[in-house]
Amino acid sequence: MTTFATGLLSRRLALLGLVGLSATALAQAPAPFEPQRGQAGKDVIWIPSPDEVVQRMLQMAEVTAADRLFDLGSGDGKIAIAAARLYGTRATGLEFNPDMVALSRRLATEAGVADKANFQQADIFVADFSSANVVTMYLLPELNLRLRPKLFTMAPGTRVVSHSFTMGDWEPDETSRAGTGDLYLWRIPANASGAWALRAPGLLPAATLYIRQRYQMVEGNADFNGLRASLVQPRLVGDRLRFALRDPSGVVLQFEGRVEGKRISGTVGRPGQPAVPFDAVRDGDAQPIAGAAPDPHEQIAARLATSGAR
Repeated sequence: MTTFATGLLSRRLALLGLVGLSATALAQAPAPFEPQRGQAGKDVIWIPSPDEVVQRMLQMAEVTAADRLFDLGSGDGKIAIAAARLYGTRATGLEFNPDMVALSRRLATEAGVADKANFQQADIFVADFSSANVVTMYLLPELNLRLRPKLFTMAPGTRVVSHSFTMGDWEPDETSRAGTGDLYLWRIPANASGAWALRAPGLLPAATLYIRQRYQMVEGNADFNGLRASLVQPRLVGDRLRFALRDPSGVVLQFEGRVEGKRISGTVGRPGQPAVPFDAVRDGDAQPIAGAAPDPHEQIAARLATSGAR
């Protein structure tokens, strides 16, 4: 055999060897991770949220490109990716399973939103998501209750949307149903509790305003130097407080203000006249918002509900 022929044969044998090695490597390469419905997680099993549920959750939260959304227990990243793709929202998914995190990152890249939707391997009870003004979740009743005290430390007005499960006796501000999914929305309330020195110069005499608060529900009265009048239809939405009050002359005044720490400021009006500014300064410290921490009975009930849940 000539040297040329020998060399050609050697190259063919080498090529065949490489092909064989490549085929073996491909055969041994692990298949890409694919989540399985019902697979176990740290605290829950994974059940994907239908598209119509995700869309409705984002609608209820009224997300925009200016928002910062955190999805707690983000699974395959569907909610965060949808928020980024549909609304341009900066979204972060917190997920304990590293395989799900890797999958979510890949799906975000494929959707072209990896610059807006990012995912972190994290324990939601330890992670810091205080920068969020939108929080989404599909957890279980007991986990929602464990999160409740942390949620109440967030900025007033933060929107919280839960798929399927409530927050104990904390009544939602809005409910919806999409497909077979029940959805719940809460807005984190400001702390309006306590005694306030109320002033609206030229419109009503100085008064002390007393407000009691449980979750976002408020009630109270005003003391006009011994004459007491209850707040009429008070409503607190995030940091926005609205109520009516009958003054000592018998006229019903309409108040709309914003709660900012130790101060409430806004406008007050009487029928047929332009509104004028008012403010109120808190006298002493605020009381903790009643109900923010779940009581043992709620936690027991949540555990029982969890034992029969998905």
